[in-house]
Amino acid sequence: MLDIYAGKTALKTIQEKGCNPDLFTSFLGASGGPKWFALYGLDKYIFGEFFNQRAEPLNIIGSSIGAFRAACFTQHDPVSAIDRLAKEYCETVYPNKAKPHEVTDKARSLLDTLFGTTGIDEIINNPTFKAHFIVTKTKGFVSSENKILQGLGLVKSMVNNRVKRSLLKSQYERVIFQNDFSNLSITDPDQVPTHIVKFTTNNMKDALLASGAIPMVMEGIDNIADCPEGMYRDGGIVDYHFDFNINNPGLILYPHFSSTLKAGWFDKNLNRSVRAEHYDNTLLLCPSSAFLEDLPHKKIPDRTDFNTMSPEQRKAYWQYVMKASQQLSQEFKHFIETQNISKIQKIETLLT
Repeated sequence: MLDIYAGKTALKTIQEKGCNPDLFTSFLGASGGPKWFALYGLDKYIFGEFFNQRAEPLNIIGSSIGAFRAACFTQHDPVSAIDRLAKEYCETVYPNKAKPHEVTDKARSLLDTLFGTTGIDEIINNPTFKAHFIVTKTKGFVSSENKILQGLGLVKSMVNNRVKRSLLKSQYERVIFQNDFSNLSITDPDQVPTHIVKFTTNNMKDALLASGAIPMVMEGIDNIADCPEGMYRDGGIVDYHFDFNINNPGLILYPHFSSTLKAGWFDKNLNRSVRAEHYDNTLLLCPSSAFLEDLPHKKIPDRTDFNTMSPEQRKAYWQYVMKASQQLSQEFKHFIETQNISKIQKIETLLT
């Protein structure tokens, strides 16, 4: 039910040293909304057991739902935080033809549940598990809350990206919110301007909300506290599944809901692959085709479920997938216990 892929350096390192938690210095969490439910079991095992005794720092980098997961992993009780996020997200019901402000209000309520009373302070002051929320700062029409103007801006982005991904920098900048303990260093060959902003008690909620603020679906977050003025939207616009180099030494653990990797939101329907060299140090975990075939709808959850299923049907299906995801955690745990390195496939086969 679980496919495991590794880049050349990651595979060589694991063959020499075995697969153990100390090898990893970074963790990636991609955008994808409800697709995350396929990884629910893996997340609970990785942060409840695999990394449970960890003393060395781990950079946890996420955009959109990946940032929400990062906010769970960096609290004192990550498993409870994961459960709170999953329950609240699964049980969210929107009005028919919900307007952006209604979706945004629901997201704010979800954040209150995710953080609880102490979560923000725990994340800010965690020297070991270091959260990084990737957010997109917008320029031009895509900054507008007028749907016509915003739509024109998105069409321009789509055209620019089709020509060349680096042209996105005319409309977007990458902002990484992080705590004082972070030593994360990245290099982006597409040269999208990247800014670092420190977490504060005043900006964390809005930063996380912005990381998941899907254009046309949610309101953007304007003028977040303690950072440059401007409109902030979904981090997945630029960093959907990531296509930059993490300069920090060590391996990268990347549980992902699919073996298909796309750099940004506008690459979803393009044949363009991410750069293989950016995954040289990566161990990728993802549901296999057999896992998908075993699901009643032959697919993992996605945002269309809000429109194609009744609330009761959707919640029941998402709960089914969460329960099924325990199979992935069991297989990864078995892999760690047996060190069956031969199970690992070359990540290059996905990127050609």
